[in-house]
Amino acid sequence: MSELPKMVQALLDPNIYPDASPGVELMQTQMSFVFLTGDYVYKVKKPVDLGYLDYTTLDKRHFYCQREVELNRRLCPDAYLGVVSITEEKGGFSIEGKGKVIEYAVKMLYLPQEAMLNVLLNKNQVSAEMLTSVAQKLADFHQKAATNATISDFGNLDIIITNTEENFIQTVKYISNTISQKSYRQIKDYTNSFIENNVSLFYERIADGKIKDCHGDLHAALICFADDIYIYDCIEFNDRFRYCDVASEIAFLAMDLDHYGRPDLSRSFVDSYVAFSQDEELHQLLDFYKCYRAYVRGKVESFKLDDPHISEEEKTKTLAVAREYFELSESYIQKSNH
Repeated sequence: MSELPKMVQALLDPNIYPDASPGVELMQTQMSFVFLTGDYVYKVKKPVDLGYLDYTTLDKRHFYCQREVELNRRLCPDAYLGVVSITEEKGGFSIEGKGKVIEYAVKMLYLPQEAMLNVLLNKNQVSAEMLTSVAQKLADFHQKAATNATISDFGNLDIIITNTEENFIQTVKYISNTISQKSYRQIKDYTNSFIENNVSLFYERIADGKIKDCHGDLHAALICFADDIYIYDCIEFNDRFRYCDVASEIAFLAMDLDHYGRPDLSRSFVDSYVAFSQDEELHQLLDFYKCYRAYVRGKVESFKLDDPHISEEEKTKTLAVAREYFELSESYIQKSNH
């Protein structure tokens, strides 16, 4: 374990935690070290700058830990317990101890992996009623979610075009690998012509207050059916990914349900949301945003192919998943044209 920073190695010791932990499991993402200690999870941000996020200073990491708790308590109030300090004194580390604060962690309740929506979908254990409950929770959340002139600006065409163009620019290098030239062209042409032909619709959405401070990353792996429905891990590090039309947010999960081979659940989820929110107009934007969201997932999977830490075996799987998402993205064009 010599390659792990000293503090991370210290946090692998169960005795360091205030709540008698039976053992510690470490998981890593590109941006965090995540320590699972039985009943709790401690999430430490890595000192990285990935372009779309900057955690390079202790002050920034502290700010984004607080931001993560504050934003996630909107949909997941009971799971986000707060921000704790990690201190060092005489070479020993502790949580909320004496000595100098060297790091911060977000403390959460542990959410059971087997109760995650993606796991349940793979086991065929998801009902339409479960997704109706998710739709109701999201309709309530969107109704209360903040909107103002700054947030509404993210519904302007120049921002929407910035977002879609960024996708196409960042995926040019994957043409003939995860996406064919023909599919790339078709999706790009469809996207541009949809925007061009629906200018008034996009501006109506702004006027109707439909651009909100959303969750921003609403896919099946971030929804847990435990004693309650937990929708967690919203995007705290970049407002541009969170400020969007509620239709784009709903399309994200609807698209993911399609990806898991459950268009029936996808339809009933959207219908339930429309019934709760009375947002009939959402249907006109659904395929456009599903196409966009599936493309984003294809892009993110493609990025993994450049990661030197991912094994060849893992890359073969990733390649297949990226292609699936790009094919799904293209399938919404056919739907839209009928």
